[in-house]
Amino acid sequence: TLTATPIPRTLHLSLLGIRDISNLETAPAGRLAIETRIVRFDPQLIRHAIMRELNRDGQIYFVHNRVHNIHDVAAKLQQIVPEARIVVGHGQMNEHELEDAMVKFVTKQADILVATTIIESGLDIPNANTMFINQAENYGLADLHQLRGRVGRYKHRAYAYLLLDAERDVTPNASRRLKAIEEFTELGAGFKIAMRDLEIRGAGNILGTQQSGHIAAVGYELYCSLLENAVRSLKNMPVAKQMEVTIDLPWPALLPRDYVPGQKLKIEVYRRLSRIRKLERLDDFRHEMRDRYGPIPTPVEWLLRLAELRILASHWQIAGLHLEGKWLHPEGSLEPQPIVVTPPVDLVFEYRNPRKLERLANRAKGRLRIADAASAYFRLRPEEYAPLTLFASIKQLLCLPDRPV
Repeated sequence: TLTATPIPRTLHLSLLGIRDISNLETAPAGRLAIETRIVRFDPQLIRHAIMRELNRDGQIYFVHNRVHNIHDVAAKLQQIVPEARIVVGHGQMNEHELEDAMVKFVTKQADILVATTIIESGLDIPNANTMFINQAENYGLADLHQLRGRVGRYKHRAYAYLLLDAERDVTPNASRRLKAIEEFTELGAGFKIAMRDLEIRGAGNILGTQQSGHIAAVGYELYCSLLENAVRSLKNMPVAKQMEVTIDLPWPALLPRDYVPGQKLKIEVYRRLSRIRKLERLDDFRHEMRDRYGPIPTPVEWLLRLAELRILASHWQIAGLHLEGKWLHPEGSLEPQPIVVTPPVDLVFEYRNPRKLERLANRAKGRLRIADAASAYFRLRPEEYAPLTLFASIKQLLCLPDRPV
């Protein structure tokens, strides 16, 4: 069982099956997601957000994790909002002073608590629903997620502002952390945030003390595959055999430049899609794409359809699908076009398991002819030259017994 913000190594152990995992996704009744924004330090914006909270009789956290100048920050905040009552709290204060500051905030004798990260766990103040995290680029994903969890603990809409230094650039890794915390704002998003943290920091060494970084000896991907197979073997479970399926069909299946921004993000999407092995996970991936990037354009829809065929083909241990005959690949369009052919044209199945292919041939009722020990031919009808009809025919043939087409 994981915490709300597991470290990457712990999460990785659970994904490999070494440890168990449970995930709570149902929020308390009436709880709203926290609106999260990444902004530069702007006195006008800060004043507007504070006054909005004060006007609904709420309170504000202002997190500044530097004790040496925390009082200077509090004084600057007092200049921005003179009408607010401000108290300061940090771990180096005398315990009576800290207790006095916290009591004032809890009993609503203060409007703003300027504090270090000592507030990130254990505090439950339903009336505090706006938070500023100063110099947010210096925090880890776990810290940001825990801090944001201090607001939005009642039925009111809560706001979290990640303030960046106006004069400093943000490192690439810090930018990825901030984007992740801004993207995953829904309730119960801790698992997704932990997954993104795993992607950014790496999984660490399973048999060592390092909690971050990659396994350099054999490469991360191969290491994960070897470790997963070892775990399954020790549990007397069948070792997962991942067979790549090559599908060469004349469909414009790609991520358009204006849909997924940035080459690095595009490669990540392609990589994740290529690793999907179950139709249920492909459905989840489709919903995620729609949520993150908007309505799915035609080329991306065909990319997902090809992935679906790849998953279905792997179930039958088919190694490849391609067209054979005199046909012309339509060029220059992101819309799928009927293939220009001189009949006959066959869809060629390259297979590795003769018994499974015989079952598939029986299902095809004579249309799938086994040619030799490695290939079989599926003769296309004229109406199947249209892309959607061809896709539907292949899917109908390959569909799994327990899943409707």
